[in-house]
Amino acid sequence: MSEQDPMLMSLLHATVNSGASDLHLTIGRPATVRRDGVLVGFENVPVLTSEEIDRMIFSLLDDRQKAELEKEKQIDFSFGVPGMGRFRANAFSQRDSYALALRVVPFRVRSLEELGAPPACLTLLNKPYGIVLVVGPTGSGKSTTLAAMVDRINETKPVHILTIEDPVEYVHDHKMAMVNQREVGTDVTTFGAGLKSALREDPDVILLGEMRDLESMEISLSLAETGHLVFATLHTNDAAQALDRIIDVFPAERRDQIQIMLAGALQGVISQRLLPAIGGGRVAGYEVMIANDAIRNLVREGKTRQMRNMISTGGAEGMQTIEMDLARLVAAGLVSIETATESSQYPKEIQAQLATARAQLQAQATMATGQAGSSGSGTYEDAAQSVPA
Repeated sequence: MSEQDPMLMSLLHATVNSGASDLHLTIGRPATVRRDGVLVGFENVPVLTSEEIDRMIFSLLDDRQKAELEKEKQIDFSFGVPGMGRFRANAFSQRDSYALALRVVPFRVRSLEELGAPPACLTLLNKPYGIVLVVGPTGSGKSTTLAAMVDRINETKPVHILTIEDPVEYVHDHKMAMVNQREVGTDVTTFGAGLKSALREDPDVILLGEMRDLESMEISLSLAETGHLVFATLHTNDAAQALDRIIDVFPAERRDQIQIMLAGALQGVISQRLLPAIGGGRVAGYEVMIANDAIRNLVREGKTRQMRNMISTGGAEGMQTIEMDLARLVAAGLVSIETATESSQYPKEIQAQLATARAQLQAQATMATGQAGSSGSGTYEDAAQSVPA
């Protein structure tokens, strides 16, 4: 990275201080941030010019990255600013000029309890091997949840954690575990090459930033089958879509084989989305699917569309539909009923679940009163908080 650009540093500082998740720079309008999911322009700042944007972008890139941007017309990268935070960036060409999108990535990895993540996250990160998927649309907090899960393993287990990311977002220090992080384009040429090399690097836990193609999916499944615990993300809305996406990538003549592999390797899928919270900020809602025998049979037989019924009746194993969790958030006063129903494909189910969710919260409150002073703070039930996108 070249010498810091004062204008860019000022904009980044203002972005972090405002609590925004993203900063957008494009010609013809002032610098714009995304706060609580909504784009908001900075006030009393001038419209950006092409020269200013070029200067800010190229101040962040080394010679190799500059060459890649000029050749490919886009580049993903990350960088840190001491005392401020880390940022994931994408510079890209549009209408014959450059634009820049930056995502704020805090230095500190927030705990699963702070994020309001369901207890099933702990269940899944304690699996000895297999594949765990964290899915959701862009900006739903997948990277934040995965970072919290990896950090918990890092704090509690003497294992080797290997990450392959594009780019590296959260930086993990060595704790009880040893952590090596490889960035595509800097430390390894492709996800596939990094995964092939992983077999010779003696990892116990592998974090794959995103399963993008047939090669990365096939190698991930093979690693999960051979005794590694693999975490990965996909841009899908729920567990069934995620599994269909993996299977559909492969040629038709191989799908029966892949369904068998996936059924054997799968440990669970966490699907999440961020919603505007009452009083400001955003809160995460989660769907959880745990791969029990019935779920594995559905995967093996290609009947993923029947999975939702299994999830809705699998509460004893830690499973829940997104509608169950949205009802909990409404009952807890964290999200409005309007926001919850607008975010669901099955809004009537939220209404149906509300009475159950309120009764559960009342029972928990009664129990907490009887055990005052014995419990900690930040439980799943009471600490769903604003999550960086």
